[in-house]
Order: sequence, then C-alpha cells, then structure tokens
Amino acid sequence: MRRVLQGLIATTISVALNVAYAASSLMGIDDARHLLHRTGFAATAAEINTYARLTREQAVERLLATARPHAVTAPPPWTGAPFESLRRFRSVTPEERQALQRQLRAEGLQLRAWWLDEMRRTPSPLTERMTLFWHNHFVSSDQKVRSPQLMYRQNVLLRRNALGNFGTLLHEIARDPAMVIYLDNASNRKGQPNENFAREVMELFTLGEGYFGEPDVKEAARAFTGWGIDPDRGEFVFRVAQHDDGYKTVLSRGGYMNGDDVLDVLLAQPRTAEHIIEKLWREFVSATPEPTEVKRIARVFRDSGYEIKTALRALLTSDAFYALSHRAALIKSPVELIVGTLRQFDFSTGEMLPFALSTAQLGQNLFAPPNVKGWPGGETWINSTTLLARKQLLERLFREEDAGAVPAAAAERTGRDAMPENMRERLVPAMTDVRFDAPHWFAQFNASDREAVQRSVLAAPPASPLPVGVQGLPALRRLMQDPVYQLK
Repeated sequence: MRRVLQGLIATTISVALNVAYAASSLMGIDDARHLLHRTGFAATAAEINTYARLTREQAVERLLATARPHAVTAPPPWTGAPFESLRRFRSVTPEERQALQRQLRAEGLQLRAWWLDEMRRTPSPLTERMTLFWHNHFVSSDQKVRSPQLMYRQNVLLRRNALGNFGTLLHEIARDPAMVIYLDNASNRKGQPNENFAREVMELFTLGEGYFGEPDVKEAARAFTGWGIDPDRGEFVFRVAQHDDGYKTVLSRGGYMNGDDVLDVLLAQPRTAEHIIEKLWREFVSATPEPTEVKRIARVFRDSGYEIKTALRALLTSDAFYALSHRAALIKSPVELIVGTLRQFDFSTGEMLPFALSTAQLGQNLFAPPNVKGWPGGETWINSTTLLARKQLLERLFREEDAGAVPAAAAERTGRDAMPENMRERLVPAMTDVRFDAPHWFAQFNASDREAVQRSVLAAPPASPLPVGVQGLPALRRLMQDPVYQLK
C-alpha cells in the first residue's frame, strides 16, 4: 500500500511539474505567430519575435492589456456634422433623391475605407478584430438603415464594448438606433407588435436556434414595444404610450417585463454563454467547437458576469487553441487577407478607397453583411471566382512595375459610373500610392534564410516547396501565391 501511495504521489508531483513547466515555457516563433495572426491582421517579424519570448499567459495578458476602446484614425468629417433627418427622403424631387442616394453611397464608401485604415494602423489589432466579430454578430446594414452617421455610431459602440462586458453590450445594442431601424423595432407598438428584434435577439444574439419557442418570441416582442428612435435627431426614444405594460412570460419567467427585463432573462440562461463561446471558437480556434471545452470556457465566462476579456483569456491560453491540428485550419476573410497583407509587409498607401472596393469584390462589404445572419465565413469565402481574384490581387501587390494598380479591377467591377465624381477623382491617386519596399522588408531577415521568411509568411509549410536557389522577392511572390497563404 505504501508503495502504491508513493507511486501515486510521485506521479502527481510529476504531472504538476509538467503542467507548471508548460505554463511557464516560452511560446517560441510558431506559437507567437499563431496567436498574433489569429487575434489580429497578421503580424510583423518584430512583433512575432517580441511575443516569442513570452509565455502563453504573458502573451495573452499583454494583448488584453494593450487593447483600447477608441479608434486612432480620424473618421470622415461628416460623422461629426449635425444629424441629417431620416425624413429627408419623404418630400424631395426625383433629382434630389438621386443626389441624396449618391451622397449616401459616397459616405458609405468613405466609412468602409476609414475602418480598413483603422484596422491597418491600430496599435491594438485585437480591438478591431473583436469589433469586426461583433459587427458580424449584431448585424446591421447601411443598405436598410440608410444613414452612414448611424452606422458610424454603431461602429463606435461596438469598439467601445468590444472587450468589455457582453451584458452591457447587449443592452446598449438593443437601443442602438441603427439596430432599431434594421430589425424594425421602430414599428413595434402596443397592439401591433413587430417580432423581428425579439426573434433575432434570441436566435442570433443570445441563445441560438432551437432554444426558445414561438410563444417566447411573441411575449418578448410585447416587452420591446415602445422602443424607437427620433428620426430628426437619430437618437433612441422610449414611447410610453406605445408600450405594452401587461404581464408577460418568457422562457418560463413571468412578470410585468420591459425590454431590459427580457435581456436579463436571456443573460440568465447558461445557453447564452455557450452560444457566444461557440462563435468565438469558430472565429479563433476551428470550424468545429469542442463541446467539453465550450462548456468549460462558457462557465468561466458566465461566472465572470460576462466579461469578454475573461472569455478570451480562457480561450487563447487553452491547449486547443495551440493544437497543431488547428494550425492553418481557418480561411482568411477578405478583410483579414487584405489588411493583414498591408500590415505584415508594411505597405505604404494613400486612401484606402481601392481596398474598400476590393474587400467588397471578394465578398465582404463592410457595413453591408448579406443578411441578418451576417457573413457565414469559412469555406464560403472561397470559390473559383474569389480565389482567382484573391491571387490576382496579391500578384499585383507584389509586382514591382504596377503595384499601384492593385484594386483597378475591383473598381471597374464595382462600376465607376455608379460612384460620385469626387470619389472617382480620389480613387485614381489612391491606387497609385500603393507601394511595397522589398529591400526594407527583407532587411529584417538573414539574406539567405528562406525558412525564416517562410515561417513568417505562412501558417504551415507551403503546399509547393520553394525551388532550390529561389530567394528574395521571387521566393516571396511564390509564397504569396501558395494556397497556404489563404489560411491562418
């Protein structure tokens, strides 16, 4: 018996030491690259080397500690102008309507270009990745909202709460004017409830499909009656006379509930935390969440009171996140591909208008997801058309003689005639400003160290190994055209 106990104690000590060693061991180049590319928009060799000297825990703490809730680039000037009433389309001539529509298209394109520029320049890529994540979770589209000012305000809201508290974010987004318009809650009133927001807040924002019933939707819709906006100021308003203050039952909870009460009922459901962690898993780890790990991290998330940093800390320090089977297992979105390439290779650019067109051409038009479910992502990013367009874009970027012509095809496909004249004039110089300084970029590597370049660029060994003797810019061009470059 004594020998058994001694063996058990020895085994326990050994396991504990191994765990402690693993927790304290440094990440190294490959793990650091994996973390930074999954949580940002690619990373420079210098950034990778810095994080390689940290443990997993230290690296994640550094990412979370340096996150910031505000953008660093100045938004378009019109975002700070007096709000343009949503009623302005009602009493205008056909010519004035066309002019307003051109203005909306121009401002929408400027807004897309601004956000891409913020993603490229931000010192906190994780903040923008999470802002993009929430943009695809709490979906709204400028095509329906028809107010770039409101879409900008929503973007600011998402960024401010991107790594904050999910409960706070849920309550704020429910009152967001762009969301109120997009999900028709402005027309939700006593006696004539509109169920759109109530349904989506359960199916998409919190519980997920299959965890509620039609009676829950109908009762919740009553609770959100009276929630609307002032069309002249673009601000949320609660209209007491339009609110149904009667008794309601949602998910077996009864009471004289209003909208905030329903949101709290949803947050009290364990399934809500699991649904969010499943989506975060698909965003950062793999296409197939592991149920046991999801439940573990969701429990930590919920116990923290829905602190988003707590959820990310648990996810990004997990063994599953660093598993070899999950390397190069996710497809880069168009935004990740373009912004990541510009960041990693330190491209100099002028305005980001051409790249706003390019991301749209590749299937990710910012501020205009395809439907209320957002971009499905994953393998849907790649088809015969978009794969060819991706490779052509990368080929032009790294072609010395006409790097500035990168998004010309995107501009043509989008239709220059559909753009306001002042935007067309700005597009041409913006395209000619795109430049890659190859000698400067290669200076950070040993001149003959092709492996270091390859490890910095690709998430896994290339599908087609580099031929012997090929190095420098010709080698880089081959790596950029390798299918593995499309993965993260």
